[in-house]
Amino acid sequence: MRILFLTSQVPYPPHGGGALRVYGLLHGLHKAGHQLDLLTFREPNAPLPEQTPLAAFCQQILSVPYTPRSARQRLRDLLFTRHADLARRFESAEYAAVLRNRLEAVRYDIIHMQSLEMTAYLPLLRAAAPQARLIYDAYNAEYDLQRSIFAVDRQQLARLPQALYSFVQWRRLLRFERHICRESDAVIAVSEADASALGRLVPEKQIAVVPNGIFTADYTQPSQRLNLGEAALLFTGTMNYRPNVDAVLWFVKHVLDRVRQAVPSARLFIVGNKPHPRLDAIRQRPDVEITGFVQDVTPFLHSAAIYIAPLRMGSGTRLKLLQAMAVGCAIVSTSVGAQGIALQNGREAIIADDVLSFAQAIIGLLGDPERRAALGAAARQLAQARYDWSVILPCLLKVYERLGLERTPVS
Repeated sequence: MRILFLTSQVPYPPHGGGALRVYGLLHGLHKAGHQLDLLTFREPNAPLPEQTPLAAFCQQILSVPYTPRSARQRLRDLLFTRHADLARRFESAEYAAVLRNRLEAVRYDIIHMQSLEMTAYLPLLRAAAPQARLIYDAYNAEYDLQRSIFAVDRQQLARLPQALYSFVQWRRLLRFERHICRESDAVIAVSEADASALGRLVPEKQIAVVPNGIFTADYTQPSQRLNLGEAALLFTGTMNYRPNVDAVLWFVKHVLDRVRQAVPSARLFIVGNKPHPRLDAIRQRPDVEITGFVQDVTPFLHSAAIYIAPLRMGSGTRLKLLQAMAVGCAIVSTSVGAQGIALQNGREAIIADDVLSFAQAIIGLLGDPERRAALGAAARQLAQARYDWSVILPCLLKVYERLGLERTPVS
């Protein structure tokens, strides 16, 4: 089949969540024999995506520069329209023109709209490619993500403006995401929890689940090992993303000192690009290191004693947690951090949702290397069995089969 992917970012290198997902889907669909094209936004001064390894999967790669909307434009929409911010974040006349020209030149069987932002082009797709089946691949149940952010931020007086913003976006996204789910030929969620949340918007529609995945073999051996110390705690992720910022600030404010009282050598490493200015408040602490962008997180994962996921808000699933599992890290996570991943508390990870239990879990594991090794081995086994792309791709092919476009091969 001929398939077109619409993405808000170039899915290479596959470091962040969205890029990891799209890269894995493209790789698997190409291997399954489908003809793939990609239309994407690119960052200014970034290499052209057709000059990356994506060219091995895609017959045609088209890209346009991404120009962020100004703060004035976003404020105008917030005050004088009912548009959700995400609905207009990637609006582009240039992107629309390139897309329209492509649809005039090529007849596609399937068009993937990767993330809610890209569904802004759904009306154009319906008009210019009526024969194509439109798939909305929801990285999060976005309305539910904003609801969870609002629930946390409203508890802090200093965060009330952000809480109000999330409340408004939550209500607007309810309407917008419901409309998109109804208008798409198929809706894909990354977890059963997200499928349930989206299903509440459109109970008449079956929401498919195609989990996030990784190439687990890529994480078995480190390119190098780092000397992070014997009690290194690790958090990874894009560090201007509100749930990630909230997670590390909560951990440093409430948990880290408790851990250091028992294990003075404990140190937190925060690894990820675009550190938010809110993190400046903890940057000077001698027990915290904020690295910013690194080319490869794998050496950090192999060198840390414990991987932490202290998230209090979120939706979807954390690809960073899958990476930690594939390496064989001992993991301590909140329930929100582990959402959508079949981790069993005490078997593949320790799940802790309050300050005291989170700190005690870390302290206990730092003093028990054998326990850390057992948790890590079980997590690695789970990642290989359920979250490798070779296992996940058949879930997508079943979506195609439901649309009458693909017969899933019998193994």
